[in-house]
Amino acid sequence: DYLRKSQAMSYDGERAMFEAFGRNKYKATGVIQWMLNNAWPSVIWHLYDYYLQPAGGYFGTKKACEPVHIQYSYDDRSVVVVNSANQDFDQLTAEASVYDFNLRRLFFRKIPLDSAADSVQRLVTLPSENIDSQVYFVKLVLFDKNQSVLSTNFYWLPKTLSTYNWSDEDQQKHPYYIGVTSYEDLSMLNQLQKVHLNASASSSIHSEGKDVRAEVRNPSKSLAFQIHLSIVEGKSGEEILPVLWDDNYFSLMPGESRSVIAHYSPVANAGQLRLEVDGWNIDAETALVVGTKSN
Repeated sequence: DYLRKSQAMSYDGERAMFEAFGRNKYKATGVIQWMLNNAWPSVIWHLYDYYLQPAGGYFGTKKACEPVHIQYSYDDRSVVVVNSANQDFDQLTAEASVYDFNLRRLFFRKIPLDSAADSVQRLVTLPSENIDSQVYFVKLVLFDKNQSVLSTNFYWLPKTLSTYNWSDEDQQKHPYYIGVTSYEDLSMLNQLQKVHLNASASSSIHSEGKDVRAEVRNPSKSLAFQIHLSIVEGKSGEEILPVLWDDNYFSLMPGESRSVIAHYSPVANAGQLRLEVDGWNIDAETALVVGTKSN
């Protein structure tokens, strides 16, 4: 439970930092990332850990640094599209949804847009009223002109944000950090219903290594939060590392499904591989990785 919360916090914190920089370019002059990796076992700061395992912070950073990215702003509640590519994208469609803790949709907006190269575009400000639960959710999706998903993002938010003591007196006492006057409350996330996911995996081999394609579906009526996937060697039970996932630590609404790919170097005598699925409120699931074929 402790490790799961640390991964979720790292995901959210790293994503917020890079998204803030992207939205505020070029007024913001840079980001200091501490740190890329740890030279010791740890649960904070790093993007990948001592064992070369990509952590929640890695995938939060990967999400925020998409070439074309849709995101939420914690300070002014705006939904923003950040285009970091050197090309225009036209005939895009953005969808923004707000859900209460029981997944009742409180707000929905569909917005057509064109995104210029290297641009930042505010689309809509999400409402703050009519939110009764202490924790609520925001789902954002950006579609290209063929209605394929270009970017998707999911946020878990407190009804009331933390407040800070910005007084000169407090800053003189604590020159290296700002004191917190009141903390946001995300404890309702502990009440999420347990979810059993449907999962399957298949492998393929090519000149640069091996891929495993994982298919994950949420058949329940509850949110599947912070889903974590790993590929495990059948004999030893050890996770295969290093590994590059398309995405990880993602969430699925009821009925939603995702297909994600993991790329890794061949492992000698690895035996039968397994896909392991777990998460914040996920019943642990194991699926055999089936079918090896030339690409």
